[in-house]
Amino acid sequence: MNLPAPLAILFDLDGTLADTAPDLAAAVNLMQTRRGLTASPYLSLRPHASAGARGLIGAGFDITPEHADYEALRIEFLNNYEVSIAVHSQLFEHVATLLNGLEHLGIPWGIVTNKASRFTTPLIPLLKLEKSACVISGDTTPHAKPHPEPLLEAARRLDIPASQCWYIGDDLRDIQAGQAAGMTTIAAAWGYCGAIEPTHWKADAILDAPLELLELVRAIHLAIVRP
Repeated sequence: MNLPAPLAILFDLDGTLADTAPDLAAAVNLMQTRRGLTASPYLSLRPHASAGARGLIGAGFDITPEHADYEALRIEFLNNYEVSIAVHSQLFEHVATLLNGLEHLGIPWGIVTNKASRFTTPLIPLLKLEKSACVISGDTTPHAKPHPEPLLEAARRLDIPASQCWYIGDDLRDIQAGQAAGMTTIAAAWGYCGAIEPTHWKADAILDAPLELLELVRAIHLAIVRP
């Protein structure tokens, strides 16, 4: 695996750094039970967590954003989620070790998510991610992923060329955005995408666990320090 050394590493949030699916699924289940419907099993909703309201409402109610009822359902879903945003959400196993390891190597890390700032602002401290060098939310720029602008904005804030940043995500949109921004892209197969789907994304690498990323970065760093 021949990858350029990163001067900064950027991460998606949901499904990459944090397992937020339990609280997102709960927001859908509450909508269903209020309507006298059977709550969808968690495992049927989890794979759609990275797609946000669109994916979860689609999975829970079998409708698309074009449906006449979609917007009202979306507003209700977001209100439910905002009230209970971090009841069960937590960092994926070993993510804290990964981030501490990057800091030890002197590599800044940041977050680029499609989650609106309405949610990222309270969630980041609850997940103990305040050391992030930047947080780019879905409404920070006029565009959301897969558009490259959020990633380019993160690179500008870090004052590091986009070509020297890595972007890690668990959704096709993450990889598309990273590629469009000229960044090295890595699919996080530990997230909601699983290990099979990313094989079609043409990411620069697919990793199965957060510590694999730390090991990869350490190896590249060591090769530079001790050629």
